[in-house]
Amino acid sequence: MFNLLIIIMNLFRIFFTFLILFTGTLSAQEQIIGKWKTIDDNTGEPRSIVEIYKKGDKLYGKIAHIINEADRGNLCEECKGSDYNKPIEGMVIIKNLEKDGDEYEDGTILDPENGKVYRCKIWIDEDNPKVLNVRGYIAFLYRTQQWIRV
Repeated sequence: MFNLLIIIMNLFRIFFTFLILFTGTLSAQEQIIGKWKTIDDNTGEPRSIVEIYKKGDKLYGKIAHIINEADRGNLCEECKGSDYNKPIEGMVIIKNLEKDGDEYEDGTILDPENGKVYRCKIWIDEDNPKVLNVRGYIAFLYRTQQWIRV
């Protein structure tokens, strides 16, 4: 009887350990999925709302809303390929991010202002879960923006 009790306790311990690990994995992804307000690097003003979503095993992000009404009809004149001359509002700018621990990386981000595509990495700020760090980089040169949860 005593051995059975020990076995049951060990099974509960293993179950709860897996539950905690699994919940932690989902929460990192769930924290990133959603809508984020982008901030203009030069003015510090809110610029757009980007919606980050999951498609298959990867994350993507599209410009769901441009805040400045005068900019809403702008086209991506500097973009290459299929994005050329397409409306910026509604455009998918983050593509193919793959999970790596609490970060997503190995995808790309498009800057619709200049049409350039950069490698991308995103992660939730350790000190503030309402802040998403978005890093675009080429080789060792990078720029990190902080987006705010809507």
